[in-house]
Amino acid sequence: MSSEIRLAFAHPSERAEATARPAPLDRISLRDHVVEIEIGAFQAERGTTQRICFNVVVEVEPLQGPIDDDVDRILSYDRVTEAIAHELAEERLNLLETLAERIAERILLEPQAIRAFVRIEKLDRGPGALGVEIVRGKDALPGGELEEDRPHPRLAYLSNEAIRSPHLSGWIDQMEQRERPLIICVGAHDLAVPQTGHAMTQRRIDLLAIEQNAWVLAARDPRCVVVSTRTELDWAMKNGQISVWAPSKIVLDAVDGPSAHPRDSVALAAWFAATFEAGEMLVLGADLPDQPGVPLRGVPVDQAHL
Repeated sequence: MSSEIRLAFAHPSERAEATARPAPLDRISLRDHVVEIEIGAFQAERGTTQRICFNVVVEVEPLQGPIDDDVDRILSYDRVTEAIAHELAEERLNLLETLAERIAERILLEPQAIRAFVRIEKLDRGPGALGVEIVRGKDALPGGELEEDRPHPRLAYLSNEAIRSPHLSGWIDQMEQRERPLIICVGAHDLAVPQTGHAMTQRRIDLLAIEQNAWVLAARDPRCVVVSTRTELDWAMKNGQISVWAPSKIVLDAVDGPSAHPRDSVALAAWFAATFEAGEMLVLGADLPDQPGVPLRGVPVDQAHL
């Protein structure tokens, strides 16, 4: 076996050593860290868990001066396992590549970290381990923001009566003037929805009915942009775009998903508001849910002054 092939399948610590930069760097490593999670793009991988193995090496700046046996002066191994746990808990993912990127980015936000080598392997998808390995440096870190730096949006739930109202644009004018970024949620349209008699497929159909109604709202006011991913929502909140939430992806990918049924769309919107740590949620033309997890204010359509 050539040295190049041997190195490709070696532990990331050996790859780190082989590609070391002229200035010496210290390394910390995590080996054979196995977690059972739900991940994968294939339908057969949904609703079931599989074993995933993590091997991570982090190159760090050598300490200047004596360590003094002080744990606060070093990059703790716990920060590596916490980065993995945090990204696994954030949302369900389809790709190991996405997970590896997010773990590397989170680790590289640590002040001491210079480069991160992340190898992730699926242990149960075949006779061998199937995986991906990436190398990322701090110089390529995009943005450098943690989720804690996200703005806290203001959510508004609009009933179908509110969407049809001739006052819709005026209400959006009022909501847009507030300081917090605005995300609008809607329920399903009033048309009949196909009934499958099967819980999983019915859930998807009911979520799609909400998304169809989101596009109806977007057609009523060009300021409203339908979005479905966390990345899009983060960008929109930071750039002053009004978003209309299309719920399927975030709901289906949630590790700790909502207990609310899609047909209980106000409760579903309240779950979303709590997930995004919204400052408040305005409900226009619908009843308020019990135990919403976020401050709510209900306004009847015929009395709406926001």
